[in-house]
Amino acid sequence: MQIKRKATAEWLGSGKAGTGKLSLDSGVLKQSPYSFKTRFEAEPGTNPEELIGAAHAGCFSMKLAFVFQEAGITADSIVTTATVVLQEGAIIDVFLETKVKASGLDQAKLETYTKDAKENCPVSKLLKANITLKAELVS
Repeated sequence: MQIKRKATAEWLGSGKAGTGKLSLDSGVLKQSPYSFKTRFEAEPGTNPEELIGAAHAGCFSMKLAFVFQEAGITADSIVTTATVVLQEGAIIDVFLETKVKASGLDQAKLETYTKDAKENCPVSKLLKANITLKAELVS
């Protein structure tokens, strides 16, 4: 099965003084503001690193639930935080921290299952993805 999801970014102006809006086809984000200040300062709005963190935390948590399911475990809760580190124009690290509440689970099993989820969630594999680009100049 192939699934396609779309996100659209509109940017107006220069890199530092410009502003942008992000929208998702699902409507969860609609014209959400992003800018230099939302990315590098504390102005309200979103930024690419925050969105990557949300995607990674959500993907990892769901993959972990599937790994548990295969092992016959149903978690009461899985809470994952992803901290994305941007330094000198590159994402250098993503730190995942997950807290799990589940019966029949010990620390050794948890580490085995979380390693599986980390290695196999689609967002974890993202950097290995084939990226294609189509560019069009419009007037």
